[in-house]
Formats: sequence, C-alpha cells, structure tokens
Amino acid sequence: MQTRTKRIHFLVSPAEEAQIHQKMSELGIRNRNAYLRKMALDGYCIKLDLQDVKELVSLLRRCSNNLNQYAKRANETGNIYAADVNDLQKRLDEIWTEMKKVLVHLSSIQ
Repeated sequence: MQTRTKRIHFLVSPAEEAQIHQKMSELGIRNRNAYLRKMALDGYCIKLDLQDVKELVSLLRRCSNNLNQYAKRANETGNIYAADVNDLQKRLDEIWTEMKKVLVHLSSIQ
C-alpha cells in the first residue's frame, strides 16, 4: 500500500457536503476520503451489484460438492450413473446462464 504524505484541503458549502454524502450513500461508500480521492483521480465511482456473482459461486460450490460425491461413488462402486451426469450437466447449464447475465452486465458498464 502506498504511503500518503501530501494533504489537500478544500472547502464546500453545506449543500455541497449534503450532496457528497447523498452520492456516497447511493454507492454504499462510508469512507469520505476514499470517495473524494477516487472522484478526484478517476472522475467516477461504480457500485457493482454482485448478486449474480454470489449466485455463480453458490452454484459452483454445489457442482463441486456433487462432483466429489459422484467421484467417490464411482470409486466405491465402479459405476457412473446417468442421473448423476444429467444432474451435473443441468447445474453447469445454470452456471453458464448466470455467467452470461454477469457478462452482459459487465459489458454495459462504461
């Protein structure tokens, strides 16, 4: 992490301060210094809705768990069941559907 040694100080009106706090609130940002630094350097802040990503992680966990169970069963019995393969394929299709949603959202960010 970079050490910050230079101080920049500026004044705002009460209305401007309220507007800054409103924008921070809309973005879910609590650290005013970080918000002002980001705005000064980049000119914008982006709030990402990570719900789709969280859903993908959940689906991946379930697929991984199922795959481990299928592998264990295959090692124990020497058989792989079509229902297990179909279930895994269904879950992978769900993951790809969610991934496409995430990619569409990310491609719309400008």
